[in-house]
Amino acid sequence: MASLLPDLTPWRASAEFRRLWLSGLVSNFGSFLTFVALPVQIKELTGSAAAVGAIGAVELVPLIVFGLYGGALADALDKRGLILWTEAGQGVLSAALLVNALMPEPAVWPLYVVAALSSALVSVQRPALDSLWPRIVKHEHLPAAASLNSLRWTVGGVAGPAVAGVVVAYAGLGWAYAADLLTFVLSVVLILPLAPSPASHEAAKPSLKGIWEGARYAWNRKELLGTYAIDLAAMFLAMPLALLPFLADELDAEWSLGLMYAALPFGSLLVSLSSGWTGRVHRHGRMVVLAAALWGVAIAAAGMVGNVWLVLLFLTVAGGCDMVSGIYRGIMWNQTIPDELRGRLAGIELLSYSVGPTLGQVRAGGFAAWWGVRASVWSGGLLCAGAIGLLALCLPKLMTYDARTSEHARSVRAQREAAATKA
Repeated sequence: MASLLPDLTPWRASAEFRRLWLSGLVSNFGSFLTFVALPVQIKELTGSAAAVGAIGAVELVPLIVFGLYGGALADALDKRGLILWTEAGQGVLSAALLVNALMPEPAVWPLYVVAALSSALVSVQRPALDSLWPRIVKHEHLPAAASLNSLRWTVGGVAGPAVAGVVVAYAGLGWAYAADLLTFVLSVVLILPLAPSPASHEAAKPSLKGIWEGARYAWNRKELLGTYAIDLAAMFLAMPLALLPFLADELDAEWSLGLMYAALPFGSLLVSLSSGWTGRVHRHGRMVVLAAALWGVAIAAAGMVGNVWLVLLFLTVAGGCDMVSGIYRGIMWNQTIPDELRGRLAGIELLSYSVGPTLGQVRAGGFAAWWGVRASVWSGGLLCAGAIGLLALCLPKLMTYDARTSEHARSVRAQREAAATKA
């Protein structure tokens, strides 16, 4: 039984890991409050599934532009500074949502503006954050750190939507935005004492050439390319979040909306809490493929059934599958990418796991307007499972990847050991 529990070694060994982990836990909780409140407010103001899905459209361009450039910034600038200032910027955006919600007649356009700006800030922050973890955690502890980071996200993902459903229904949208603002303030306080994390001396300055070098490296690493393609396909085809407010209405279960939003991260939480087994798997690529395919099957089942409790069950299963895929993608990335490229590759990774859900909201909303809410959900799940199978056939290096024999994993380990010796 103990072997199934999360490995807490990174938490015990690194004070900076603990501080950054707690900061993420706090801000994730608040962000999930807004994650639920924002589409609910747009639904209340417009009554349109397409308008809710359009959140993804306005987030897309900032996500692509700042994701790639944010990766270059993470390699060239102090990572701690980037994380701190972008976190503070997110707090300012939460304050803007609060002010708009308190107006006698809240406007719709500020919601889209804030969504776009928030997408830009997240796109700058995530590459810096993802490239910082390998610096503050020992190489052999990275699988455990990936599981703990997943746990941090899922705790906020379960608690945030569940609380948001109650807060929005009984206290109002303003309280959800106010709580999100408070969490960003607390997060900034936790980040302030972190030590600076300047650029590696081998890192390239931010430029289009540097971004291209990172993209070329990713293209030449077919197992990495496979992780990006798998996640992009899964999230684009089978991400149902924009439809959940309408699905709850269609099932005559408006009370279940918060639970629906919480079901996906709850499934992820269950996997995170029993993640001790993940460190004993070495063929990470196969696990990414299997988990992504099962995600699609579970989403399809959630769209087909007409009972709200079965919907919640299949959403929970889907969340668990997504977490398994995410853990092994993160391990592959952190154990095999050189430090001087980590930020730029983190920017590409950001696009792979963010552009998919962003476009997926547009796809889901469009399909729902044309074909119906439940049909949009189950068709996306089936398309996802088929696409994952096709990608697995086209990318054999992903299927044969083994952490014990990978030349890139050995090279990064040697690089980190040499850096530790010099220190």
